[in-house]
Amino acid sequence: MGNHMILYDNRAKMGDGTELSSDIYLPERKGKNPVILFRTPYGKNSDELLEVARGFNKAGFAFIANDVRGRGESDGRFTPYFSEANDGLALIGHFAAEKWSDGNVITWGASYSARIQWLTALKKPGHLKGMISIVSPSDPFVENPTVYHSPMNLSWLFSLRGRGMQNINSVNWEEVYNHLPLLDLPEKTGAEIPIWKEYFINSPASDFWKPLFYQGKMESLDIPVMHISGWYDDEQIGTFINYENMRKQSGSAFSRNNQNLIVGPWGHAVNKDIINGHLDFGNDSKLDLVSIESNWINGILEEKNPVQKERVKIFLMGPNKWMDFEDWPIKNTSMVKLYLNSRTDARSVNGDGELQFEPPSHDAGNDQFTYDPMNPATFISGEGFAQIGGPDDYSEIETRKDILVYTTEPMKESLILAGKLKGKIFVSSSCKDTDFTMMIIDSHLDGYSQRLQDGIVRLRHREGPFKELPYTPEDLIEIEVDMWHMFHEVKKGHRLRVEISSSAFPKYARNQNIWGKQYATAEYEIANQKVFHGMKYPSRVELQVLDGYEWQNTFNKPEE
Repeated sequence: MGNHMILYDNRAKMGDGTELSSDIYLPERKGKNPVILFRTPYGKNSDELLEVARGFNKAGFAFIANDVRGRGESDGRFTPYFSEANDGLALIGHFAAEKWSDGNVITWGASYSARIQWLTALKKPGHLKGMISIVSPSDPFVENPTVYHSPMNLSWLFSLRGRGMQNINSVNWEEVYNHLPLLDLPEKTGAEIPIWKEYFINSPASDFWKPLFYQGKMESLDIPVMHISGWYDDEQIGTFINYENMRKQSGSAFSRNNQNLIVGPWGHAVNKDIINGHLDFGNDSKLDLVSIESNWINGILEEKNPVQKERVKIFLMGPNKWMDFEDWPIKNTSMVKLYLNSRTDARSVNGDGELQFEPPSHDAGNDQFTYDPMNPATFISGEGFAQIGGPDDYSEIETRKDILVYTTEPMKESLILAGKLKGKIFVSSSCKDTDFTMMIIDSHLDGYSQRLQDGIVRLRHREGPFKELPYTPEDLIEIEVDMWHMFHEVKKGHRLRVEISSSAFPKYARNQNIWGKQYATAEYEIANQKVFHGMKYPSRVELQVLDGYEWQNTFNKPEE
């Protein structure tokens, strides 16, 4: 450890008298140093954290690891997110005033620790000079309208019972996730998790959720931020929303110019390994992030970089290389449309569903499937919350008859997806409520069906989470499915594939196909679903791609 010093269990008193515990890692350099503050519910002692702290110490920063209220060595009661803004404000003031601090505080951290940085920043701490926000969750209900109703969210809450991390492997999660009604899932774990019911009985528009919203308030923030995520981060969308909002809305030119974005081929745990799922992204896919972050912090503290030529660093999957850009969305891209079609039956990969660059020239009709909530389509993932999905192989799952599959011809040249992915499809259902899911697949030459991204629309929330719109069975409507972002080369000879179903379980709670409070009942109906295509109902995916392909000039004119 050399001459580095660690001050354990520093106690800081909050406004209500509750004491929070922090470990302080001081650099060799004597005197006053900038402070990096990390706050976590997952425990402030780990080998990984020690390595990060030492890296920042070497760069001349004091590093603070804090147990949030009610966790680890901190007093009080833990209620996820709800007390973090005021506690963060108090801690920034506390550490800015320490004798070894120069008064400049940077907040740092991933996931839970990233979202609470934003909630704290809205309190306008005077000593807060910048944030490093890694895989930040969005506002409630942005990631999907049922995010808090996802059964997998329960494994996260289960792990955070008490003061220390709980072993989720003691629970048969498959059995828990399959139980109905959703409201009673905690009982199947054998643990009391009272906030689970709060998530259900409080509607998205209720006052209960308001303290957790931050993404619509960024015009009030004047602060540089480094935003970091992975293409397979299961909360990826939050990072892109935050970066784009701060570039457009934050309070000064210095702040807007000092928003930086890094996105690698990673999942929610960024920069951990060169292998994600079954795919090896190469030695270069792992960065010396602490060094990059340290240089960025020094730049914003010295205010030497008011204008940046390359503020975006993103990893192109396929060629597996880092590329630098001036901004995001990147320039020289177009939205290209690929249309759904079938001759007889698009059910399963063995059907004849086609994905075509040519706009439809005739009315082709519709494809149908049956969705049974008691036999939902599987979403490939581990049982726990740590990482939900990756570049997994869906070749077996796409043989199901409740999945519509539409596939291009083999690519005559490579196609680089470079931004937004969304579906616009015309659908109907026999039930009063249901879901439609969509997944983008890169079908490899060897038959590997690599998931790129996916999304979901719940019909009652087809215009957003804050409205509940009735649906009349058999009404034909158009819905839009957001599948977030991707930077990936579909190689020559590969095929692009779109899969449509009504479930992706257990990532999303099953729609029981009934109106009313589904979470409180085990009742369900079986739904008969239709997806329409052709000239009159041109169901399609719209993909942001790099310009420069001959077929773009033939079939798809770039949108103005």
